[in-house]
Amino acid sequence: MAPTAIERTLSSPYMEWAKLCSGAKYNLATSGMMSYPLSGLPVRIEDLEINGPTIYGYEPLISALAQKFDVDPACVVTAAGTSFANHLAFAALFEPGDDVLWEQPTYEPMLSTALFLGARLRRFPRRFEDGFRIDAREVEKAVTPRTRLIVLCNLHNPSSVLTPQETLREIGEIAHHVGARVLVDEVYLEVLFGQQPPSCFHLGKQFVVTSSLTKAYGLSGLRCGWILAEPELAKRMWRLNDLYAATPAFPAEAISVIALANLQRVAQRAREVLARNRAAMDAFLDSRNDLETVRPGIGTTVFPRLKRGNADDFAEFLRREFETSIVPGRFFEMPQHFRLGMGGDPEMTAAGLARLSAALDRWRP
Repeated sequence: MAPTAIERTLSSPYMEWAKLCSGAKYNLATSGMMSYPLSGLPVRIEDLEINGPTIYGYEPLISALAQKFDVDPACVVTAAGTSFANHLAFAALFEPGDDVLWEQPTYEPMLSTALFLGARLRRFPRRFEDGFRIDAREVEKAVTPRTRLIVLCNLHNPSSVLTPQETLREIGEIAHHVGARVLVDEVYLEVLFGQQPPSCFHLGKQFVVTSSLTKAYGLSGLRCGWILAEPELAKRMWRLNDLYAATPAFPAEAISVIALANLQRVAQRAREVLARNRAAMDAFLDSRNDLETVRPGIGTTVFPRLKRGNADDFAEFLRREFETSIVPGRFFEMPQHFRLGMGGDPEMTAAGLARLSAALDRWRP
């Protein structure tokens, strides 16, 4: 596909909307798990300090992440959440004017970050009609000798579709042939809670992976994000980070180490929440003939297509009349769709879905 017509931006339209316009009594717009309470972790105030020994990474945190992913600690770069991990990785992986090949639809803040850094975007499709699956042949058709990076999310944001290891391996081979890297945002892969395939970082040195504790575990406030990259590239990212965020928040790093040591406890609560909410979501979707939806049966989100009317108008109507929020699909380049989250409080989620159903019944576009 030809380079996108999207212009360089100095902001994220989605993040502005999410911060100022997504709030509602019944919030179905969030894609991550509800907040995990600090009281659920064995954290004692006397174990925390304001400052600590963090130079190029806090060694206990680096070691915990290296053990989690079975990688050399030299391959781990920590960052303030997945969003900043992506920013830092992009800045190290391409130069202004380089071709960057991106899945479509995708998460707008990632695109805006790449455009801010000077990427020349090209696209390959993930079609609704194909269940949002990636066809490696489409990637091969879109790649050019100028391509320096291929970017995708696994699980896909917004659809939660899993890209299998074999497809990722094919994409890695395509990238290798033109001297490109493959960046895979794996933050939603954590939602498979121990049943996920190994990180694609193990498929070859052309792979770079970003993730965090945010989406699957409800630990957003810790800002515990990371990048997995081969050691020389990781070293380059650490030095580049000196320009951005030289000193992290040490108490958050210390609590992140505790969270990683107790991740099974955190994950069990998340599994229980998702099981209840997925049952409610399936019942809702089963009841609607005015929506078309790819249902992968995993992840924290679904991305229905509205059969009639405009999803932006419907989202405004839903929030105004029913105190319920969803994410308009325009933030994912698909304005007939909207994204629904399944990580919220189960009682709130069930009530929100009931209100969403009532709104669809009343909706007259």
